[in-house]
Amino acid sequence: MIGSAASRFQRPFSTSASAPPDHPPTSLSGPPAGRRRKRLALTVLTVAAVSALWASPVAAQSDLPEGVASQVILDNLWVFIAGVLVFFMQAGFALVEAGLTRAKNVANIMMKNLMDMSAGVLAFALFGFGIAFTGGEKLGGWFGWGAFFMSGFDDAIPAEGGLSTATTFFFQAAFAATAATIVSGAMAERTKFKSYFVYSFVITALIYPIVLRWTWGGGWLAQLDTPFSDFAGSTIVHATGGWAAMMGALILGPRIGKYTDEGIPRAIPGHSIPFVVLGAIILFIGWFGFNPGSELAADEFVMQIAVRTLLAGCAGAVVATAVVWALDGKPDVSMAANGLLAGLVAITAPVGAVTSPVSILIGAIGGALVVFSVRFFDRLRIDDPVGAISVHGVCGTWGTLSIGLFARFDDAFLGRENAGLFYGGGFSQMGTQLVMVITHFIFVVVTTGIMFMAIKNTIGLRVTREEEIAGLDTEEHGSPGYGPDLVPATAGI
Repeated sequence: MIGSAASRFQRPFSTSASAPPDHPPTSLSGPPAGRRRKRLALTVLTVAAVSALWASPVAAQSDLPEGVASQVILDNLWVFIAGVLVFFMQAGFALVEAGLTRAKNVANIMMKNLMDMSAGVLAFALFGFGIAFTGGEKLGGWFGWGAFFMSGFDDAIPAEGGLSTATTFFFQAAFAATAATIVSGAMAERTKFKSYFVYSFVITALIYPIVLRWTWGGGWLAQLDTPFSDFAGSTIVHATGGWAAMMGALILGPRIGKYTDEGIPRAIPGHSIPFVVLGAIILFIGWFGFNPGSELAADEFVMQIAVRTLLAGCAGAVVATAVVWALDGKPDVSMAANGLLAGLVAITAPVGAVTSPVSILIGAIGGALVVFSVRFFDRLRIDDPVGAISVHGVCGTWGTLSIGLFARFDDAFLGRENAGLFYGGGFSQMGTQLVMVITHFIFVVVTTGIMFMAIKNTIGLRVTREEEIAGLDTEEHGSPGYGPDLVPATAGI
């Protein structure tokens, strides 16, 4: 076991490191020595910018050398900015989901995304963060407990350096909100708002934090002889949302009119392709906080991660377009957008471990997978209006497994170079990745299945037939998302 992999969010800022020098591990508390030495040779422009920050109270009270303290402040600021980009992805999710559904439900879609973020952040602050990171380890790393109710949020940057608890929480809360909001699209157009509100709270307070404890929180998966790897959360974040979406859509049932009596799917077109494309582009931009931000430091590796993210997303969009064009004779716009997202989800886990050419391959396979996966779930009569299960669940799983094949660099989790099967690393890493995705799948399916069934049998999960036909904007929220003009079009002419 490699210590830095097991405690990525806890290791203090020290001057020792045992990782390979070419691509050493990072942690939330601070980077390894190899990267720190390189970082202290930042450009004159960067040093000049940071010198203004040195006058801040936090820097003035630090016991660290001036150059190291400046770098620590830079790291905290970069992770904060990356977190802002990840929070901005909520707007992208809202637009994609709204565009792929009908106009009579647009306000409901927007409201659910707003509450995913708002309720999710509060639930994660009160309970989830302690379970995931700051509480004591329980059950051999399967669970965490303690340090609830925002413990340590007002503390300054530690004297030994690294990220403050506030920085850590801010970045991780953005990820928690992302995991929660993925489910919204799969359950769109027929879910009670109050029931969805309960779901948002439970997944960010309990289910998602348990997955975090296993992995980034230093739990059992990080303590294996061959530790897991999921750099920015293909499985931890995206597949958690994707498999929860599958259970929600399955228990909820399909929309009225989606399938014939023989089970043949009918198309229910969304109301705004411009929303879909704009939302996908916003998500694309946000991913440059999601993946590079997961480096958890302002260093030279940030741009390598950004380029791999860029290449994989573009490959996913192009390949998904080509595949659907070959199958249907037309280049479907919404599928191209989902291909972009599929490529991004797929590269999220291996982005710190693979080469740039391989990132194109991983994104391209994700783009192809999403086309066939959407059709597969349609045949199973699991109605997913936006393809969330396929984009996040299926492609997230693919991205995590791809590490076992293509890992070239040590990404902070692997503890060694050339861990992938195609680089002579053998089957050990693939074995760990398989253990991770299978255990994760079972856990999320069982826990979210129990949760949705409990909601269904208590407060109810689905709106009435009449409410679904009328649209959830008026029935659930009291007014349509697109109201009529109150002023005649000829007024003032």
